[in-house]
Amino acid sequence: MTDIPESPDLDEDDSAEGEAPIHEARLWRDVGWTARVIKNEDDDGWAVAMTKSGEVEPALVGPWTMGRDKKNPKPLDTSAFNTLVKTAAEVLRRHEQQLHAQMHKQITVNTDTGRVTVMLDIVPDEYDPYATLAAVDEYGDTLASVRTSPTFKLNMTSATAWIANDYRKPGQ
Repeated sequence: MTDIPESPDLDEDDSAEGEAPIHEARLWRDVGWTARVIKNEDDDGWAVAMTKSGEVEPALVGPWTMGRDKKNPKPLDTSAFNTLVKTAAEVLRRHEQQLHAQMHKQITVNTDTGRVTVMLDIVPDEYDPYATLAAVDEYGDTLASVRTSPTFKLNMTSATAWIANDYRKPGQ
């Protein structure tokens, strides 16, 4: 059996969407993704890196199967590529969900006048990060909105205290 030839490295510009698909043994580019089989630095095996078009860093790097000769990697194929695309897209989706959850929190507080939902939206601006603390009633009407520190910790205690303090900016 012959060794699979190494694929030339792609420049960042080469992986942009709209480029012609590449279907090689160690390099596939199609549907906005690039799969590259690489030598696993941690052991004698192989890994596959999945990079979304336009991105510099791979979204997913995982182990890759050895070929029949137990020396070279198994060649990429359509089925494997499609599975890798699906998995890498799911990794990105989960990462986006986690980031969204960290930046947008909400708690509902029962008050004498009804349910109030308190929301904290963090804006991670590089130069002037801040957060917006807002309250809406059970009908969706805005009761208050103030700018606060991005380090403000929203929990039941802080939300209840903010409501009890007539929605004044925390710390005042």
